[in-house]
Amino acid sequence: MSLHSPLIVYPVSAPHNTPFQLSARIERLFVYPVKSCAGVEVQQAVLTETGLDLDRAWMVVDTTGEFVSQRELPRMALIRPQLKTEEVVLRAPGMLGLHLQIAAVEEPMQVRVWDDSVPAYDMGDLAAQWFSDFLAPGANGSGGNRRPYRLVRFDPDHQRLSNMGWTKGVAAPNLFSDGFPLLVTSAASLDGLNRRLLAGGSVAVGMERFRPNIVLSGLEEHDEDRLDTIQIDTGEAMVKLQPVKPCPRCPIPNIDPSTARSSPEVGDMLQSYRQDVRVGGAVTFGMNAIVVEGVDRLLRVGQTASANFRFD
Repeated sequence: MSLHSPLIVYPVSAPHNTPFQLSARIERLFVYPVKSCAGVEVQQAVLTETGLDLDRAWMVVDTTGEFVSQRELPRMALIRPQLKTEEVVLRAPGMLGLHLQIAAVEEPMQVRVWDDSVPAYDMGDLAAQWFSDFLAPGANGSGGNRRPYRLVRFDPDHQRLSNMGWTKGVAAPNLFSDGFPLLVTSAASLDGLNRRLLAGGSVAVGMERFRPNIVLSGLEEHDEDRLDTIQIDTGEAMVKLQPVKPCPRCPIPNIDPSTARSSPEVGDMLQSYRQDVRVGGAVTFGMNAIVVEGVDRLLRVGQTASANFRFD
């Protein structure tokens, strides 16, 4: 697994004419170093076979090694990572910063993420205490019994493969993501949701609630649902990403990432128009994607993306 920092700024390549049905551009890029904590918006990121470099490389687990997320611990939304050259710094309200050396690991252990049991490395007692203090029910005087949590790092020597039924037999590894290396959304899809929310008397929401890696502009609302291979011009060589599965949505988009408070209006609105028969009628927003070509290439905001529609 690459340990490069994704923060060096390079010039953006100019758009070019293509024979494809759709032309878009990368509008935003996000990396989520710790699963279910806040993301880091970046101007560029190295693409690895498991997605953007350092994406979901760390995860919080309970005493049984089972992962935890905002679904049961909304306060995770308030933990904000910063990516530096040699370390990731985690900050949260009322807490001193926790500095994690990118190349450092401690004791090996086995953990579970969904149905997968995978090897990982414990990040030590200091990190465990930091997460336990902030996430425990008794944190910040809220009362209740404290639960211990630990922070783990994915073992880069292990391959955790995406569901091959959706990848059509392609071996697509990912780290601690929910199942696929990348999540692609479009600015138009969020605009469409916000128009509906505002018309219904609710407030508009940000893309951060949907935790994408790549946000495309220049598409119509939910065009990403039916794209074939997405080709991105990096200025050196083409990157090819294959959308493979609509992303079913749990209650996390209902959580305001700035306050960690949950309210149902986002999920309720999506339920009114975003049920997808491809995933049994679940509410979806965005497409999970795998890396077909372009490992170690640099994705940057402003790069041109081209694709055709897929109608299978």
